[in-house]
Parts: sequence; structure tokens; C-alpha cells
Amino acid sequence: MKLERLISMIYKLLNHEVLSASMLAEEFQVSPRTIYRDIDVICAAGFPVISYQGNKGGFGIMDGYKMDKSLLGSYDVASLITVLGSLSSVFEDERAQGTIERLQTIGTEHQTPSLTVDFETRRTDPDALPHLRTAITERIIVRFDYINAQNERTTRDMEPVRLHFKYGNWYIYGYCRTRMDYREFRLSRMMNLFLTRDTFQLHDEVTKEAGSSNTAWQDQVEEVVIRVGPEALAEAMDQFHQMDKQFHDDGSMTMRIPVYRPLKARWLWSILLSFGSGAEVLEPIELRSILKEQLQNTLKLYEVI
Repeated sequence: MKLERLISMIYKLLNHEVLSASMLAEEFQVSPRTIYRDIDVICAAGFPVISYQGNKGGFGIMDGYKMDKSLLGSYDVASLITVLGSLSSVFEDERAQGTIERLQTIGTEHQTPSLTVDFETRRTDPDALPHLRTAITERIIVRFDYINAQNERTTRDMEPVRLHFKYGNWYIYGYCRTRMDYREFRLSRMMNLFLTRDTFQLHDEVTKEAGSSNTAWQDQVEEVVIRVGPEALAEAMDQFHQMDKQFHDDGSMTMRIPVYRPLKARWLWSILLSFGSGAEVLEPIELRSILKEQLQNTLKLYEVI
């Protein structure tokens, strides 16, 4: 622990002009006397620490002294700092903040950031990500209520393995003790999450996509063809950017979207209905009937009583 404290102190001194002994003592939860001893050790190791006297005095590193920049270029450092800064704010991770301070010592001063990252968390419980990160690190079983794609509510016990951020949403992957298999859960559908007192050992993961199951999955992919009006082009591009597109002279667009079991894909129905009159499903015909029924059911809710 002492070595880790000394290393952290060195990087803090490199990133600040002056730090008082009391400030460092509070930061590292030790006495000022311990800080003075640590400073002596740092000086003995060859770091040019200067002592400043007075009310605003403290310790600092000699001007012009910098860490070796040969390991990473300024572009690499700036990108890493940006990503780590976003993760640090999401997970409230002090270790990530410490890494940022170390990277700043080899970065280019006063460089204008060319990259920003926003890991949006408004769709999740603000405590969910830090709790799950802790559970993954310490291998603690978590329990939560979950609403699946069929709108069924169940309680799950899970051995969390890793977090994903994809398609603008956070997901947790791990071994579901309720289903006795590996599952992936979307955080926005999780409720009442808490860490139990039970721990676990990692299982041997089995990749479901291997072998014949992958072929079976591909066999159930069907192409959905939609005609998008000029007023809904931006929304459609946001949702299906990489899909096959054909633009027409009247400003409309035809999109071809491969979807796994589209007649069961409620997520797809929601997106298509959100376009309103700006998009029309051309194929498959059965999907048109499903959307029509969904619209009729919605209209019934607003009929005058």
C-alpha cells in the first residue's frame, strides 16, 4: 500500500504546482508526518521535489520536469483520457481518475480535445452500474426483477461477468441461476437490483453461436422492406443506418432490413410505429397486419366514452 501511495503522490505532484502536506494527508488518509516521510523517500528516489514555505506553501515538482513521453503519443494519451474520464464519471471510479492523472503527465499541455464520449445513463438506475461493477470485480451474486421482451416480469439471481455498452444502451452478461444458463440483460429493464451476500466461482462459458445453432438462427432471418417518406428520413437513418438504402426522385427512400423473426420482434414494431405516417411496411405482408392491429388497439384507448 505504501508503494501505491508513493506512486500516486508522484503523479499528483506532477499534475499540480503546489500541494500542501495537510491536503495530501487527507487525500491518502494518513498523518502529515507520514507525508513528510513519503516526500523524503520520493526525493531519495531522484524526483526533484521542492518545498514551498508560507500559508500557501507545500510541495511541488521542479519546473520543466516531465515524465518520459516515448510510451504513448499525444493523440493516444488524449483519447485515453477522454474515454477514461467518461467511465470515471459513470462508475465513480477513483482508480480510473488516478490513471487519468498519470496519463496527464505525459500528455500535451493545453491540447484542445478532438474526441468526446458520453456514456448516457438516463435509461438506467444511477446506482446500477457501480453496483454491477463491484459485483463483477468481487464475484458477488446479484438479484433483480426483469421485464423481458414478452413483457413478463421475473426475479433473477445472476453471476455477473461483464458489462457491455452497445446500441446506445448498457447490458450485463452473466450466468443466470434462474435459467441455469448464460444470459444478457438490458439494464433499462432491470428493477430492484441489489447485491446479495453470496459469492460465486466462474463457470466455463459456452458459446451458443457455435455449431449448428448459428445456422438455425440465420435460417429465421427475414428481410423487412419499408418505404420511408421525406419527413422521416432522419429518424430512419438513425435507427437503421447501415441497412441497404435506395433513394427515390420524390425524396422518399426504400430500406431493406434483415431481422430475426420479424413477426415476433416487438422492438421492431415499436420503431416502425414511432415513424407514424412517415414510413410504410411493404414486406412481409403479415407484418403490415400486425402493425395495423397494434394501431387499432391504440385507437381504442382514446375512443370517447
